[in-house]
Amino acid sequence: MQDHPVSRFPVPSVDELPDDIRLRIVSVQEKLGFIPNVFLTLAHRPDEFRASFAYFDALMLKDSGLTKTEREMIVVATTAINHCVYCVAHHGAILRLRAKNAQIADSVALNYRWADLSPRELAMLDFAVNVATTSHAQCNEDFEALDEHGFSDEDTWDIGAITAFFLLMAAGWPT
Repeated sequence: MQDHPVSRFPVPSVDELPDDIRLRIVSVQEKLGFIPNVFLTLAHRPDEFRASFAYFDALMLKDSGLTKTEREMIVVATTAINHCVYCVAHHGAILRLRAKNAQIADSVALNYRWADLSPRELAMLDFAVNVATTSHAQCNEDFEALDEHGFSDEDTWDIGAITAFFLLMAAGWPT
């Protein structure tokens, strides 16, 4: 038994998974050189695995008013607050590549307000962090701040949805 198991729940063998899930996991393993724990943990419940990754794809891969770099900034800033070391490390690496900036992920994870970000990016992360920490206190001014920086209502929806999705995914997973 491992000292730090991947999950307190059963983790199926990749070989025993439904074909679609096995193929996605093998594809990720070939690309990254390892299988992320969240894949193995969610594979325990195939319908939830499919739903989670379909939603991930819908949020993170579509064309929208948010760039892929901005989406990764949201993930890094909000999962840092949630202390999800895996998400910060993994999405931080993606952020570095997308932003073509070796320091940005660390700056965003440690304290995005000190990072070298544009006013638009700061407004976006302020909103995302508020969703992550004090969503009950959101008010019209929070939405107006995004409007002032050119975010559409659809962009605002995406900022909140990405934040909420990664808070859900990071909740309770071992790091």
